[in-house]
Amino acid sequence: MKRRLLLLIPLVLCVVLVAFLYRGLSSDPKSRDSALIDKAFPQFQLSSLGDPDRQLDRSLLKGEITVVNVWGEWCPVCKKEMPQLHELADKGVRVVGVDYKDTRSKGHKFLDTYGTPFEVSIFDPKGSLGFDLGVYGAPESFIVDANGIIRYHHTGAITPEDVDKVILPEVEKWQ
Repeated sequence: MKRRLLLLIPLVLCVVLVAFLYRGLSSDPKSRDSALIDKAFPQFQLSSLGDPDRQLDRSLLKGEITVVNVWGEWCPVCKKEMPQLHELADKGVRVVGVDYKDTRSKGHKFLDTYGTPFEVSIFDPKGSLGFDLGVYGAPESFIVDANGIIRYHHTGAITPEDVDKVILPEVEKWQ
């Protein structure tokens, strides 16, 4: 009898493993919440993409509500998102970029091709700021209030529908 029970252990472990895998694979990554909501934007000291001598830090995000968009030249979805970021900037929303795990020349080429909706782009070639933000891919966007507190996190591209139904209402909520 004990031997038969021992033979069931691998079967039970396999069923449990399959259940965990199914749960993980069926979850929507866009629905995950950032652990940084209602917390201060992480400290950083990085240069501007446009001016390597200009050092930027967290104080950049104080005084005005800001959409911080994490992007990279290597990211095909970031290219599709650019019209929505331009629309936000055209509507008076302050947009700051984080050029994530990129080279300076590729970042410049990307912005030359797609235009820049960003007031400034933070150059994050090693991904240190992205790591501190909990970014696991690009694009990701954060709405930061005038006190430098993260109020909203958007995973994936901002779609045309997201501009009016999600992003602008979130910006207005924190103004």
